[in-house]
Amino acid sequence: MKVIGVVGLPASGKGEFSCIAQEAGIPVVVMGDVIRDAVQEAGLPVTDENLGACANRLRRDEGMDAIARRCIPCIEALGAQVVLVDGIRGDSEVDLFRAHFSRFYLIGIDAPFDLRLKRLSSRGRADDKPDRDTLRARDRREIGWGLGRALSHADYTIENSGALEKFGNEVRALIEEIRGEP
Repeated sequence: MKVIGVVGLPASGKGEFSCIAQEAGIPVVVMGDVIRDAVQEAGLPVTDENLGACANRLRRDEGMDAIARRCIPCIEALGAQVVLVDGIRGDSEVDLFRAHFSRFYLIGIDAPFDLRLKRLSSRGRADDKPDRDTLRARDRREIGWGLGRALSHADYTIENSGALEKFGNEVRALIEEIRGEP
């Protein structure tokens, strides 16, 4: 089994990468769904504050790789040749995935702050607050989880600051390259 992990700051293009992978027939496990499920199970509204607090609690109580550990059974249950994991947030998660899956590929997605802010305004998720201070705070929180270190360990990096078509073509080419590797 090959596992492709995607890491990037909020609104960098991880979700778009996942959509393209799904269109190519690759199943996707979204790490944020683990946190969303935990927030909903606690009877709380799905807001950025509640998601962040829940993610911090899980990492504090169960270790920095807690969400990745919860995702491994989901990945394995798919039984697919290639699976994509969307939303890696730290180097501890990368270390766990690399130790568990011998063919793990980490893709970093980079996009400028102002463009990410603009994307937050248009995507319409309940946990998105499209203002500068909130995005800066969210970036700091995720960098605190080791996201910057995870990005620095990426096997491949895609700059997502241009046209969506260009990004899509780069993603499709990279997926095919990884699929073709032994």
